[in-house]
Amino acid sequence: MARFRYSMQNILNIKLKLETQAKQDFSTAKAALDEEEARLGLLYDRKAEYEQEAGNLLAGRLNLRKIEENKAALRCMEDYIERQQRNVEKASRVLEAATERLKQVRIERRTHETLKEKAFEEFLMEEKRQESKEIDQLTSYTYGQRRNMENPGQKYA
Repeated sequence: MARFRYSMQNILNIKLKLETQAKQDFSTAKAALDEEEARLGLLYDRKAEYEQEAGNLLAGRLNLRKIEENKAALRCMEDYIERQQRNVEKASRVLEAATERLKQVRIERRTHETLKEKAFEEFLMEEKRQESKEIDQLTSYTYGQRRNMENPGQKYA
């Protein structure tokens, strides 16, 4: 029996490597987004601490300098949060692009795998046709040999 050889196996191998790379890119983008979101969460926590401190400063004996410092710290935190939100949005867009690329690469790989499966099915059908043809030839030969043995003097008419 002949061996099956897919003529576009090199392309399929490249598609598999591209999918692996796309998975790695997706993983990296996801990790970056998670990190940016964690930073944003920490900034929100710090802002909440400053807000709580502001409430404490206003409840007790008033210290104007500390109140002003706290207001300045809150404004800085809001700026940091705004910047970090932009970073999160940017990381989110990168993740979306990586996700889309991964989907596209998977579709291409699946397409080539389907083509390979169809080529293999064709190969098997051709092998069956070839085997059937050989069986027919063998049967004809055997039948002819038996006929010759039964009628040795008679030539084919």
